[in-house]
Amino acid sequence: MLSPPCTVDRLEAVDVLRGVVMALMALDHIRYFFHWGSVHFHSPLTLGTTTIPLFFTRWITHFCAPVFVFLAGTGAFLSITRGKSKRQLSWFLVTRGLWLVFLELTFIHWAGWAFALDFHHYAALVIWVIGWSMVVLALLVHLPGWVIVALGAVMVAGHNALDGIKPQSFGAAGWLWQVVHARGGIEFASGYQLSISYPLIPWVGVMALGYGFGQLLRLEPAQRRRRVFWTGAAVTLGFIALRWFNAYGDPLPWTPQARTGFTLLSFLRCEKYPPSLCYLMMTLGPALMVFALVDRATPRWLEPIRTFGRVPLFYYLLHLPVIHGLAVLAEKIRGGSAEWLIQFPSPLHRAPPGAGYSLVTVYLIWIAVLVLLYPACRWFADLKRRRRDAWLSYW
Repeated sequence: MLSPPCTVDRLEAVDVLRGVVMALMALDHIRYFFHWGSVHFHSPLTLGTTTIPLFFTRWITHFCAPVFVFLAGTGAFLSITRGKSKRQLSWFLVTRGLWLVFLELTFIHWAGWAFALDFHHYAALVIWVIGWSMVVLALLVHLPGWVIVALGAVMVAGHNALDGIKPQSFGAAGWLWQVVHARGGIEFASGYQLSISYPLIPWVGVMALGYGFGQLLRLEPAQRRRRVFWTGAAVTLGFIALRWFNAYGDPLPWTPQARTGFTLLSFLRCEKYPPSLCYLMMTLGPALMVFALVDRATPRWLEPIRTFGRVPLFYYLLHLPVIHGLAVLAEKIRGGSAEWLIQFPSPLHRAPPGAGYSLVTVYLIWIAVLVLLYPACRWFADLKRRRRDAWLSYW
């Protein structure tokens, strides 16, 4: 049983943790557009061709999507503690979820990834899955809290048992299984394709667990920090044990490597598309421990990160065009043609010889982009704090 709840105002730790993963998300996208290995289609997780710094540059960004989706569920629960009825919350989740799906298929696709009005190829990425997960959560919120948590746990823990089921098993309805569980491309009309990278299961489960996590945030601060930390530690230790035996939870078994350090990389290389149980335990467990550690007054040096976390959608919509635009500008300055960067999907497979930059350059660009984004994000965060217009809650 939970102890008597305290009043839950906007928790700084939620914004700080979300801000951290937003900053890491920018690092991943900068690596995608700028690193020579990425533009020439060398996966940073392929053990035969990667380096330890490159591997961890990609691996650390694995925390982004799980934490982002998890905290979206937490935010939904916290809105109830601030006075919203479940009916009001349900309507908000449906409308905002559909708005996110619309943004994914229009602005994010055209102004972020393609840099062109490409009507033939679409990608169902993280904003897509957050949107549809919100629509599903709009139905779940009317159930008892323990039922929501149980359903989320079943989806997260049990979905790898479905890995053997292929879309072909469903015949003409196979596209629906791709949307729900198996990634892949769907040709919804002649010459028009939707690429599913984020199928709904288990992401809906992650959001449902995040909603249930919100109940822990009603505890008194000291008790809350202890409960959250030890929950995260248990999930992390559970990941280590489950991964060690290679029996269940990830389709990519780890194997001993010639070098000890690369054996660790093999152990940590869990499947993201769709996210395996091991992948989610590996990321959400440590994230909960970090949450407990930052669940105090935000130190001044973390204030810019907290600002990013207060306006996650605004940040997301801003950072992709900025990064993509800088990649085009850098290619123009280099004297090359940027045409390979202005189409979808980009930039994989089409980069000319000599394109791309070192990992050190990627990190320098990352710092510059965060500095560039901060003033706009701070302005919008201040606007949301000053005003309570309904439309602002959709951004």
